[in-house]
Amino acid sequence: MPHRAHTVLDSPLGPLTLMAVDGALSGLYLEYRRHPPAEEALGEPDPAPFTEAADQLAAYFDGTLTEFDLPLAPGGTPFQRTVWAALQRIPYGETVTYGELAARIGRPTAARAVGLANGRNPISIVVPCHRVIGSSGGLTGYGGGLDRKRQLLDFESRVTHGRQRLDN
Repeated sequence: MPHRAHTVLDSPLGPLTLMAVDGALSGLYLEYRRHPPAEEALGEPDPAPFTEAADQLAAYFDGTLTEFDLPLAPGGTPFQRTVWAALQRIPYGETVTYGELAARIGRPTAARAVGLANGRNPISIVVPCHRVIGSSGGLTGYGGGLDRKRQLLDFESRVTHGRQRLDN
């Protein structure tokens, strides 16, 4: 039987609930999320499996980490896992539309299904579902709320532009 654990970390976005299965990050949930984890999926409270995730999240929120390197175990259907893997290839500070993401996974007519899979992403921030926007360029659905999506996108944009000025 897999070992499940969870912990709660403070962040600039409010409390983050992290979940692990056998030491791999299986969930990262913002407070008041649209699709919260089932209570029985949380496992025991134990911060030990989350040391590296906590360090990387702190570096992300400090603006010094732009790509996470953590073992992940998101679960989901094969299609969802394909979408979530594609999310991880969206560069820091950039956005794509649901249609562009559908095309990237070889399913150009599946923008709606991609949107549904994106909304079920269990590992917010680390698997950057906030980087997907509507076809008109506007912000659309985000399980953690549109205000948080805007916060994350604005934050990544500021970090990215700050680095460009330092490099020039």
